[in-house]
Amino acid sequence: MVDVTTRNGSNGTAGPMGATVLVVDDDRAIRESLARALELEGYGVELASDGAVALAAIRDRRPDVAILDVMMPNIDGLTVCRVLRAERDRLPILMLTARTETPDRVAGLDAGADDYLPKPFELDELLARLRALLRRTRPDEGDATPGGLLQVADLRVDPASRRVWRGDDEIELSKTEFDLLELLVRNSGIVLDHTTIYERIWNYDFGPDSKNLAVYISYLRRKIDTGDLPKLIHTVRGVGYTVRSQ
Repeated sequence: MVDVTTRNGSNGTAGPMGATVLVVDDDRAIRESLARALELEGYGVELASDGAVALAAIRDRRPDVAILDVMMPNIDGLTVCRVLRAERDRLPILMLTARTETPDRVAGLDAGADDYLPKPFELDELLARLRALLRRTRPDEGDATPGGLLQVADLRVDPASRRVWRGDDEIELSKTEFDLLELLVRNSGIVLDHTTIYERIWNYDFGPDSKNLAVYISYLRRKIDTGDLPKLIHTVRGVGYTVRSQ
């Protein structure tokens, strides 16, 4: 039996889109406060106090999304992410971290997290990010993407299978990374401003001070524009980003 606390949404359902959220944090006050807030939104909630319990809960009870603290005793959040991704488990993960430096955030993305949120955080922002993760995981029929390949130079994106290749090499992307790349490739040659990208990918404009988009762009570049390959992801200073072959 997994040592995990299960709680139901206050409206008697499993939450928006039938969703259950696993909250993993060694701070009991944070776990309980997040549980209450999520229950008020109608989510089903499961609570775990460390990474080992979280891994067991994911394998045994299978939540729809996980909110995962980075710094925990025994097995930390980064290790949980690495273990799941090594098993090719694509469970959506929102990472919570008290570390706000860019290298620390990139470490979470390297480990396989789909999104991150620094502490302290605004509840509305956390809820918006959860909704965005769930939409990308379980889109409505009206949002389904065409099955045809998208291509810019030697970069190929298959929306149907959510696979990406640069030349003959397949590239592994998280859900958020794929969604961001697909948006840019679908609009190749067009400069998309920060607000447009935030609203299309996260359905929430985090404002001019947010570094979230810049981190994801840098992470995509490390995977797409590697070595001596021609650069496809371009920054237009003061405006936004675009994908183009020149």
